[in-house]
Amino acid sequence: MSEFKEAVEAMINEKGLSKDLVLDIVKQSLLASYKNKYKTDENAVVTFADDLSSFELAARRTVVDDEEYYADDFTEIPLSEALEFNDEAEVGDELLIPIDPKTFSTSTVQTGKQRVQSQIREIQKDELLSEFKGKVGEIINGYVQTVKENGDIMVDLGKTSGYLPAKNQSPKEVYTKGDRIRCYVESVKPDEKNEKNIRVLLTRVSEDFIRKLFYINVPELVSKDPGLEIVKIVRVAGYRTKVAVWPKKSDIDAVGTCVGLKGARIQMIMKEIDDERIDVVRWDPNPLEYIANALSPAKVERIYVTDYDKKMAVAIVDQSQLSLAIGKQGMNVRLVNRMCDWMVDVKTQEDFESMDIFEQARAAADAAFTELPEEEAAEDVNPAINDEEGIPLTELPIDKAIVSKLEKHDILYVEDFLDYTAEEIADLGDISEEEAAAVNKAISETVDIIEEDSEEGTFECPNCGHPLKEGMTECPNCHVEISFESLDEEDGE
Repeated sequence: MSEFKEAVEAMINEKGLSKDLVLDIVKQSLLASYKNKYKTDENAVVTFADDLSSFELAARRTVVDDEEYYADDFTEIPLSEALEFNDEAEVGDELLIPIDPKTFSTSTVQTGKQRVQSQIREIQKDELLSEFKGKVGEIINGYVQTVKENGDIMVDLGKTSGYLPAKNQSPKEVYTKGDRIRCYVESVKPDEKNEKNIRVLLTRVSEDFIRKLFYINVPELVSKDPGLEIVKIVRVAGYRTKVAVWPKKSDIDAVGTCVGLKGARIQMIMKEIDDERIDVVRWDPNPLEYIANALSPAKVERIYVTDYDKKMAVAIVDQSQLSLAIGKQGMNVRLVNRMCDWMVDVKTQEDFESMDIFEQARAAADAAFTELPEEEAAEDVNPAINDEEGIPLTELPIDKAIVSKLEKHDILYVEDFLDYTAEEIADLGDISEEEAAAVNKAISETVDIIEEDSEEGTFECPNCGHPLKEGMTECPNCHVEISFESLDEEDGE
């Protein structure tokens, strides 16, 4: 085997490059050396034997008359010199004149070597970048290479190294050189500090890492027709993780499937994250049910909504469940807030009853949490208008089509509606007398009006007691015709 062929095969085997790529690198190296010596490589020609036993470097030169030849033009050759290579040469012919690379100076050869090394590094970097970009979003195995003083870890991934910063590590996990480690590939890009390398950013604290572990251990999540899905994951790495799951098919127990027989599946996942506690809970479209589920492992007795618009609620638990529901340093309830996108406070019934909002919240929560029939809910839910905005019309037993019409006129709350007279409602144009009467009925049956101290100019209907404004000719509630003069006379009597 020729020396050249051995060198080519060594590059193929050691660098993992294809034959065509190696030959191209050799060619570029020869051209670089050629250009370094002759100032151009436009007329350089490189050819290889079919069996790779040899290669040839030649210069393509045009035959010119001796008198027209300029010695510094290496793209041409005088006729007298050309005849030495080919006795049939004529002016205008092109000849390939062999060049012996051994005649190149040391600096010229070094230029070629540098070109080869640079190309190999660039090719390897591009291949690594392409390979590892395909691993973004996946879990990858490696070994701890070095642990820096600041806690950052370099992970040996085989062909390259991965970077696991301290902030991406669980505070309870400790690693030493040589330890096997599994990480989630967060991103892959060229290394800004070293153009020769790529930067593989790893993590073990993200929710996506947990999601991927579930995909690996719960095949029902990734089958062609998955029977369940992960809706949301929240986590405080090293302490607790909550996973909300939802069955896509009615006959599947989403939580039980993820936990596995006798907890086998969840234990495998917990083992990977140093026995960090994982709560698998059932997602529910009803936010109150979802909150109760999310507070697992604590048992919730009831959920009271204190502010629908701001998504604020109070979860009632037994005294024995209070610390479990809140969690160490409030960890459990904070995770619940993130998972459900509600601000949830945890109280015992006794503590909640001592709060100012108890009476108001209890009535609204009873209907929402126990899902009472509409008529029964209307009897129980009796909110009081005593806050800055008031009671939204959407909380009253009013047809949605009517509410939608009122919203177009910026009538969103009970107070907004009561500010209008019957004539003004009629003037809106799209709300009938029957619809206005239905709204008044819903308000009178479900809302207690807490009045401020009476001021001059405010009156009550003598028939039903509904609040009136001076100038009204009809009660907006019972539609009895009224006269403020007659009212004044009655008051005088």
